[in-house]
Amino acid sequence: MKIMSSFPSKYIKAGDLGGKEHKLIIAGVKIEDVGGQGSEEDKPVLFFQGKAKGVVLNRTNAMALASKYGEDTETWVDKDVIVYPDQTLFQGRMVDCIRMRVPAAAATEEDAIPF
Repeated sequence: MKIMSSFPSKYIKAGDLGGKEHKLIIAGVKIEDVGGQGSEEDKPVLFFQGKAKGVVLNRTNAMALASKYGEDTETWVDKDVIVYPDQTLFQGRMVDCIRMRVPAAAATEEDAIPF
């Protein structure tokens, strides 16, 4: 038994991604209290179509989506996003994290770079 399975989370964690990237469709964003144990900490949570859990948005991921889809999260609904595991420096050590990017549009022949 993996001990962390004894402590299920309401939100997707980097380990849940199985070391792979996943193309998902955004269902919406809600502000939720993610502090737990009596601590109030309201943050935006990104939800996906067909998935029960969401991802707590940090500034990096929120800006990655806003740069392509705009700052109004209502315009993000039904848009594609690539969610993938990565690592980041946190309090002096490398830790697992979730990153997001908008999929690149398929290049058309007229967009093709000639090299």
